[in-house]
Amino acid sequence: MRRIWTTILPLLLCWGVWILGLAPAWAVDTNLEAAILDVIQQHPEVILRSLVTYQAQQQEQEHQAQLQTLNQLKQNIPAVIGSSPVLKHSQDSTVTLIEFGDYECPFCIEAHPQLQQFLEQHPNVELVYKHLPLIDIHPEALPAAKASWAALQQGKFWEFHNALFERQGNLGEQAYREIAAGLKLNLEKFDSDRHSFAATEAIIQDMEDASKLKIEGTPSFLAITTEAIELMVGLDFQLLARVLNSTT
Repeated sequence: MRRIWTTILPLLLCWGVWILGLAPAWAVDTNLEAAILDVIQQHPEVILRSLVTYQAQQQEQEHQAQLQTLNQLKQNIPAVIGSSPVLKHSQDSTVTLIEFGDYECPFCIEAHPQLQQFLEQHPNVELVYKHLPLIDIHPEALPAAKASWAALQQGKFWEFHNALFERQGNLGEQAYREIAAGLKLNLEKFDSDRHSFAATEAIIQDMEDASKLKIEGTPSFLAITTEAIELMVGLDFQLLARVLNSTT
């Protein structure tokens, strides 16, 4: 709301100056603000219409920018995947499903077993995982993401990934090292990798990818085929079914 108000206030000032027949803004006295506020009180419906119009314009601009980004992604799927881990149940995948997730997010934890079941039932779907730690509300989301990236460097990403979700949000240093030890990772390398600049850089890249798509919540999914591309917040099996049908 502050952003909207900051943007629209200059317009209101100009509008108020015009309504009141005052001199240009740079020539009026210090009573201008009180006069403008009086105009706002007398004509609140105009202000509301202006806000609604502004919000609609902003939403449309964001929607168009998102569509443009989605179309660009569809044309170059390998670039979208980048160095992110990929889970394939078949070499003949026809659908790429990109998940943006947070290991401490209760909705991601809830969706995880459902997603695993879905992938087992649809071997033509490959899963790509990208990190979107909601660091403002989940303090262990970023450390967990970096720990899974470190496991990736030793070829154990998906095992580590599944183990993190099985912890049901009970994350922390002890959990990361216990999982790593259970997977027989080189603990010295694991610790070095997860605390490295490269780990942080990889997570930031995933977060930037999410930002380009205007993704703010987790889990979010991007389903891509040669015929369609769909963005969804949460697991929408009906939408996934339509995407799958577009490949047959």
